[in-house]
Amino acid sequence: MHVRTLGQDLRVSAIGLGAMGMSQSYGPNPGNRDDMIGVLRGAVERGVTFFDTAEVYGPYVNEELVGEALEPLRDQVVIATKFGWRIEEGRSVGLDSRPEQIKRVADACLSRLRIDVIDLFYQHRVDPEVPIEDVAGAVAELVQAGKVRHFGLSEAGAATIRRAHAVHPVTAVQSEYSLWTRDPEPEVLPTCGELGIGFVPFSPLGKGFLTGTVSSSTEFAAGDIRATIPRFTADNRNANQALVEHVTDLARAKDATPGQIALAWLLAQRPWIVPIPGTRRLERVEENAAATHVPLSADELADLDELATRIGVEGNRYNEQGMSLVGR
Repeated sequence: MHVRTLGQDLRVSAIGLGAMGMSQSYGPNPGNRDDMIGVLRGAVERGVTFFDTAEVYGPYVNEELVGEALEPLRDQVVIATKFGWRIEEGRSVGLDSRPEQIKRVADACLSRLRIDVIDLFYQHRVDPEVPIEDVAGAVAELVQAGKVRHFGLSEAGAATIRRAHAVHPVTAVQSEYSLWTRDPEPEVLPTCGELGIGFVPFSPLGKGFLTGTVSSSTEFAAGDIRATIPRFTADNRNANQALVEHVTDLARAKDATPGQIALAWLLAQRPWIVPIPGTRRLERVEENAAATHVPLSADELADLDELATRIGVEGNRYNEQGMSLVGR
């Protein structure tokens, strides 16, 4: 596995692993917890060193899973988690990035993850009720206390990134980014490049769509978040099929999978981009890791760059409530 460097010299595997789907969002959760522990530990054996979780995944159970799985391998991995929600009776009920809340969450995360320091602590969504300077200041205090190593932001706008970075260096910005979600390109990626901040795309495979395994006839299981996303209505999936067919044709020509093409395209955008595809299967971890060895020519990259514009993408990536929480 190749290694890449995010901001502040944080070195991680070029492909990370997002653990959220092991506990929520993609239909019934796996029945065997040991299987998921095996996937997480098997990922480390295959060179993955960067793992992503959050307190709100579950809530809490995903951090507990990651903590148990990676405790014996702590010296080999970088663990990222997130704060920023008010959680009551087992579910998130709104945003909360007050400094005192951030510090409470940090202590709880350390316990659930079975670690002494959080490698990368993201604000999960920008809280309009709390100045970002106060958020950055609270994380800076946690860094000084030895509880956190690096500060990150998720789905933040360029101006917010600049304001936070002026108080305490931002190591990474995490946002959705893929061949069919290009929102970070106009402002966020240039800002990260200027300030020396790494970028971590989540849903780099379009929540599975870019792997070619989802079609207009796919029926989502109960609890699958895609059933609530406009881009995944049957009509929009049918309209967006032309995009994935193009990726599939290129993959076939290069003896690769569509998912590997999608990840290779992301890796080619900037040397400080580290995608975190999620999976519950070790064979998918292996497939995703192998994307670091898929070469794309300048012409192929240019063709993929123009793909979404040329073919078009139907449907928003979140419902109305979700869209209101991004780009602040």
